[in-house]
Amino acid sequence: MKKILKRILFALLILFLVLCGYFFIGSAPQAEKISWGVNFSQKHAENLGISWQETYLALLDDLKVKNVKLITYWDLIEPEEGQYNFKDLHWQLKEAQKRDVKILLVIGMKTGRWPECHIPDWAKNLSEEEQQEKVLNLIKKIVPRFREYSFVNMWQVENEPFFPFGECPKVDKDFLRREINLVKSLDSSRPIVISDSGEFSSWFNAARTGDIVGTTLHRKVWFKELKMYVSYPFRPIYYWRKAQIIKKLFQKEVICVELQAEPWCPTLLYDCSLEEQKKTMNLEQFQKNIEFAKKTGLDTFYLWGAEWWQWLRINQGDSAIWDEAKKLF
Repeated sequence: MKKILKRILFALLILFLVLCGYFFIGSAPQAEKISWGVNFSQKHAENLGISWQETYLALLDDLKVKNVKLITYWDLIEPEEGQYNFKDLHWQLKEAQKRDVKILLVIGMKTGRWPECHIPDWAKNLSEEEQQEKVLNLIKKIVPRFREYSFVNMWQVENEPFFPFGECPKVDKDFLRREINLVKSLDSSRPIVISDSGEFSSWFNAARTGDIVGTTLHRKVWFKELKMYVSYPFRPIYYWRKAQIIKKLFQKEVICVELQAEPWCPTLLYDCSLEEQKKTMNLEQFQKNIEFAKKTGLDTFYLWGAEWWQWLRINQGDSAIWDEAKKLF
C-alpha cells in the first residue's frame, strides 16, 4: 500500500508540475488588432458623486470610445412593480447610436457593481421563485424593446453567474438556462455572452451555456480573506492557454469583459481615501494592466473603471489616467 500511495503521490506531483508549466511558462501571440471598450454604470457614476450623463458623453466625445458594455439595473428599470422606466437606458443608447458606438448590453438580476444583484425594494421580500419570474418578465420587456437597435451587437445575461458574491440569491444554473433560452427565443440573431472569473474559474460552465465566454482580468486587489493586498501571480499565458482550451473543446470565443482599471479597496470605492485607492490603481498600474492585457493574446477588452477616471479628472484635478486611456481609442 505504501508503494502504491507513493506512486500516486508522485504521479500527482508530475501532473501538477506539467500543469504549472502549461499555464505559467511561455508567451502568447499578441492579437493583430485589439478592440478596446469600457464598462459604463449609471449607478457607479452617481455613487461617485458625478453626473452620469456628463460622464457618459465625455467617454463618447472626449475619449472617442466605440465599444461600451452598458449595465442595466432592475431597480432603476422597474422601481415599482409593473411600472417600467426605460428613459435613461434609451438616452444612453440613442447617444451611442449618434456616434456609431457598439453596445454589449448586460441584463438580468446580477448585472454588476455592488450589491451586484440590484433587486428593487418591492421585490426583496418575494420568494426566490417569485423573484426569478419577475426577472424573466423584465427580460421580456427589455429584449424586444432594444433588439431593434442594430448597434446592440451582444447580450450579456447576468454577471459572473457561476461565481457567488454580492448580495444575491444562491447560484442557480437552471434559472440561468431559462434566462438564456428566453433571450434566444426573443432574439436569435445576437450572441449571448456569459461571464466568469478570470482567475478562479476554468470557464467551462460559461462555455457550456453561452455563445461567447466573457472573462474578468484583475491584477492587484484587496483579498478580504487574507486581509491584505494581493497581486495575482498569473502570467498572460495563463489566460491564453485557458482561451485555447475553450476554443478547442467548445468552439467558443473568449473576450475580456472586465479589465481592472480602477482601485480595489477594503471598503466600497466611495468610502476609500485617495491614498488607499492608489495602492491598487494609479497611472503606472494602469499602464501595466494594459500591457499585460496585450500579452494575453485576447483581442477584445472592456475596461472596468472609466467612471472613476472621470471622477479623478473632475473632482481631484488628475487627468493622467484619462489622458492615458485616450491612446487606446
